[in-house]
Amino acid sequence: MTDRVVLAYSGGLDTSVAIRWIGERYGMDVITLTVDLGAEGDMASIQRRALDTGAVKALVVDARELFVKYFVFPALMANAVYEGHYPLATALARPLIAKLLVDAANDEGATAVAHGCTGKGNDQVRFDVSIWALSPHLKIIAPAREWGMTREEEIAYAKLHSIPVAATSRSPYSTDENLWGRSIECGVLEDPWEEPPEEVYAWTRSPRDTPDEPSYIEIGFERGIPKSLDGRELDGVSLIEELNELAGGHGVGRIDHIENRLVGIKSREVYEAPAATVLLGAHQALENMTLSKYQLRFKERVASEYADLIYNGLWFASLHQDLASYVQSSQRHVNGTVRVKLFKGTASVVGRKSPQSLYSYSLATYDKGDEFDQSASPGFIHIWGLPVKTQAQIQGVGQPDGPLGIVGPREGG
Repeated sequence: MTDRVVLAYSGGLDTSVAIRWIGERYGMDVITLTVDLGAEGDMASIQRRALDTGAVKALVVDARELFVKYFVFPALMANAVYEGHYPLATALARPLIAKLLVDAANDEGATAVAHGCTGKGNDQVRFDVSIWALSPHLKIIAPAREWGMTREEEIAYAKLHSIPVAATSRSPYSTDENLWGRSIECGVLEDPWEEPPEEVYAWTRSPRDTPDEPSYIEIGFERGIPKSLDGRELDGVSLIEELNELAGGHGVGRIDHIENRLVGIKSREVYEAPAATVLLGAHQALENMTLSKYQLRFKERVASEYADLIYNGLWFASLHQDLASYVQSSQRHVNGTVRVKLFKGTASVVGRKSPQSLYSYSLATYDKGDEFDQSASPGFIHIWGLPVKTQAQIQGVGQPDGPLGIVGPREGG
């Protein structure tokens, strides 16, 4: 019996070429697994394309609910954003796909799994490490890491073998998308000086083409999870889909930045993430109202670690369980509603309310009804500033060399 391999199949250039290449190189029967995470495209046509290209079996799994419940919303509750820009859409999808790959391999009696990642990107790490954690006995095949073809050569290979792919020499972009975001790479985007052409965007309008009047939306949260949109209770998938369309129509969610890849290189990354942009901003605004100063500051550190963990392919590491437990605990009072204004490429929080709000009007106001005891402030300042005063009396304030009594930048070197 011929050995079988389960290939994570997107229907794109790399994985389409991989079906034929694996058969030629390894002599294995290829079973494809296409995981629906909310990407645009006809799953049935992708399935047919896999079979037409040479797969002996083509599996399709609708994992949108799993993705949102167990990956997207936990990351949202953590405020996980890599390097302050990337909401981790692709990175969050990889451990779920790896889990489904392993499950399919076990079900189909396969001895190996395969993916279409190159040797320069982050996804190869995310897939390989996740698969090792879940089933270390499985062989991992990564054709794009082995065959050494350039993108142009892949396109030529596909043409030679009549493999239907969307990429062409004229439109060489590589894309990946799911409910939480869309990434675009290659082509002119590899020059960080060049502005991304409008043709790379599919989910967001150019701000100049958006409505001249803003839209206001209200998002309801329960324990840090978005549950309603404008008073309508929605499941997670539907809520994200609606926000992607609504916010994208106002040009919200375009991201263009230089990113530090796990493999040690910098890359120019372009993303579209309308719903993620809105929900992350709204969630943080509600946390600012319901968490204490010290909870917020510590959670910022956790958010950074959580984002790095996801980006670096360590979803199934024990550290993730530890951080996730803290994040879950931190969300027990993050309940309420946030009002967001969508206008010309921006999503601005303009209102927030919560039954567990730590904001007290009677303490914050300067008008009638002020209950803050200002007479207590001198004593507080005396205790707070005592270490500074004591050090200044004994040691002075240092030897600053700047004209304003502060240390300035030093010349040369």
